[in-house]
Amino acid sequence: MNMIAFAAQILAFCLLLLLLLLLQLQTTMAGDSSFSGVFDHGSHGVTLVKVDEAPRKCSSAAAAKKTDDDTAPAGGAPPKPLLVAAPCDAGVYPVVVFLHGYLAYNSFYSQLFEHVASHGFVVVGPQLYTMSGPDTTDEINSAAAVINWLAAGGLTSKLPPNVRADATKISISGHSRGGKVAFALALGHANVSLRGGAGGATIAALVAVDPVDGFAAGKQTPPPILTYGGANSLRVPAPVMVIGTGLGGLARAAPLLPACAPPGVSHGEFYGECAAPACHLVARDYGHTDMMDDVTPGARGLATRAVCRSGGARAPMRRFFGGAMVAFVKRWVEGEPELLDCVRARPETAPVVLSAVEFRDEAIANHSY
Repeated sequence: MNMIAFAAQILAFCLLLLLLLLLQLQTTMAGDSSFSGVFDHGSHGVTLVKVDEAPRKCSSAAAAKKTDDDTAPAGGAPPKPLLVAAPCDAGVYPVVVFLHGYLAYNSFYSQLFEHVASHGFVVVGPQLYTMSGPDTTDEINSAAAVINWLAAGGLTSKLPPNVRADATKISISGHSRGGKVAFALALGHANVSLRGGAGGATIAALVAVDPVDGFAAGKQTPPPILTYGGANSLRVPAPVMVIGTGLGGLARAAPLLPACAPPGVSHGEFYGECAAPACHLVARDYGHTDMMDDVTPGARGLATRAVCRSGGARAPMRRFFGGAMVAFVKRWVEGEPELLDCVRARPETAPVVLSAVEFRDEAIANHSY
């Protein structure tokens, strides 16, 4: 009888241990699903709308001299045309302003905007220009005007019912030359007036993908952003994420088609000069325009595939960039570090192979994989 009771106790103990292991496995799988989910469409339905810019006033000499850093009245039309993606569900959401690449259209990033918005953000993509020369000063001022318009509540009447944009939490992101412009804004190259920001910063967070500061080291376009002064020489008053592409620095057909993100003026140099907190992720097998929409129509759309080296299908890179941006902004703007911690700890879970995973902050030493 004692032997039977002892055996029953052993069996009960084994069953209890098995139950605990199953619960732990279920929790781990749930965590993995949450992490992996950041690279997929989020839980929110999304609306995507175009907002026309305010008409130009040319009735007087004074009006003709107005520049793009003039801000339209709150609730009126924005200073530049916008493509806005927002959740359909009622709520208050932080804002990400995304700045397009050189000679690109904001519509080329519509699938990226929808991805980020589905995770609980209002994404605003201004069309800064249709044609532009090497100098980025005008588009820096134009982007600042859009941000000031947003901060003044200009987007309120353009969103779905019961959806509000939190104008105290505006992050900026940009691709290629738009990444340079994002850095310029954060560094104070134009007048940006917000009501708040993470840690008192004017801009809550900065995310740049393959930012480009010119044609090559020593051939920066005005105004130059990189200082070549070593680590901590770019003191952006906000957390910075720099995402690079492994193929962006490779020429398509040199010298006729040089690299779209030339070494010496791109992601590695931007991250290398950033002060903490900052991080750097590089998608090894993808190119400079691979985060754009699957279909980019027109001559400019064709150029996005013909001019730059590509890794093929764009969806994996777009999902990676969108998910990484969501994780980063949720960490520094929403105070939710879990997703970014998973990117740091488990880069193999991303939908692309990462050749660099670096974090620079006060709490965690740098890591490279």
